[in-house]
Amino acid sequence: MAVLLVIPIFMVIRYSFFDNVIINNNPVFVGFQNYINVLTDDDFLVAVKNTLFFVSVSVIAHLVIGLFFAMLLNTDYLGEKTKGIFRVIYALPWMFTASVIAILWKMMLNPHGIINYLLQVGNLASTNIAWLSSRSFALMAVTTINIWAGYPFYMISILAGLQGISGDLYEAAAIDGANPVKQFFYITLPQLKPILISLLTLDFVWTIQQFALIWLTTGGGPINATETLSTYIYKQAFSSYQYSQASASAGIVLFICTILAIFYAKQQKART
Repeated sequence: MAVLLVIPIFMVIRYSFFDNVIINNNPVFVGFQNYINVLTDDDFLVAVKNTLFFVSVSVIAHLVIGLFFAMLLNTDYLGEKTKGIFRVIYALPWMFTASVIAILWKMMLNPHGIINYLLQVGNLASTNIAWLSSRSFALMAVTTINIWAGYPFYMISILAGLQGISGDLYEAAAIDGANPVKQFFYITLPQLKPILISLLTLDFVWTIQQFALIWLTTGGGPINATETLSTYIYKQAFSSYQYSQASASAGIVLFICTILAIFYAKQQKART
C-alpha cells in the first residue's frame, strides 16, 4: 500500500507545486500556479463539462436500467430457468474488458456498421452517421457505451438486495390496500436505500476516472468533443510533457474522489 499508493500520491501532490518536474533535475517551486493554469485552461474547462455530462448521465442510466432489470429478474412471473438465462445475458457486458467493448462498439458504430443499417431500415436515418468521429454525436455515443458496460453491476447488486427483502412486508402492505406502485416507493426503495447510496458513490468515483473506454474509442476527440478529466491528464503528461499541470489536474480529481470516499466510508460505518 505504501509503495504502490501512498508514495505515488505524495509524489504527484508534490509535483503539482513545482515546475519542470521529471524532465528537470532542479524543479522550481511555483506554489499554486499550476492549479491556476489548469483551472483557467480552456481545454480543462471543456474536459470538466464533458466529464459532468458523461458521469451524470452514466450514473443515472446505470441506476434506472439496473433497477429495472433487477426487478424484472426478481418477479414471480418468470420461471427459474428463464431467470437464469437472462441473468447470464444481462450480466455479459460486465464480464468484457474495456478493449473488447471498445472494439465491439467501434464496429457497430462504424458509418457502415449495424447501428446505421438498422436506423436506415427503420427509416430513422437517411444517411450514415459517423457516431465516434462527429462532434455532435461522439460524447453521447461514448456515454451510451459506458452505460451498456456498467449497468450489470447495479443489476446484480440490486437483485441481491431485492432477494433480501422479506416477503412479509409486501403481504402486510397488500392487506392494508397498498398497490404495487406504493409498495415500490414505501417498501422497496427504503429497503434498498443503503445499497443504492453505496452503488451511486462507487459508480461516481469509477466513472469520473474512466479512461480506457474513452481512449480506445475516441481518444478524447474529435477536437476535444469527448475530452474528459482522465484523458486530459494523460495528454498533459504523456503528449505535452506538462507533468506539473498533469499532477495539478490529478490532484483536483483526487480531492473530489477523496470527498466521495469519506462520504462512502461514513455511510458504510453507519450501516454497521
